[in-house]
Amino acid sequence: MAYKINGTTLLLNPETGAWRPRNILNLDGNGYAIYPPSREFEMKWSFMDLASYDQMINFWLAVGATGSAVVELPQFGADPYAFKAYSGCALQEPTVGPYFQGFISSVTFLITNIRT
Repeated sequence: MAYKINGTTLLLNPETGAWRPRNILNLDGNGYAIYPPSREFEMKWSFMDLASYDQMINFWLAVGATGSAVVELPQFGADPYAFKAYSGCALQEPTVGPYFQGFISSVTFLITNIRT
């Protein structure tokens, strides 16, 4: 299994990938939490080569402003570990740290609007 965006396998799998916790929007009249309907998944790399970073930027440029993507991620709450395709996802611009000996450090790529 591999991470994919719009059917294309990532050149470099993330070192870590995690479902981010949802923030409570409010409480209902009985005191139960109301959560947003979508989730977020965060991928991180300590160091990334320039070809892999170029791939990430191109994914974001293709759909970042107005489109959506189909992203294959580890299925939320699944046992055993398995990947699932989520459609209608939004891609946030990758964030990066400083360059180090031809590599980019501290790369984070956030996928939002995931309907589980």
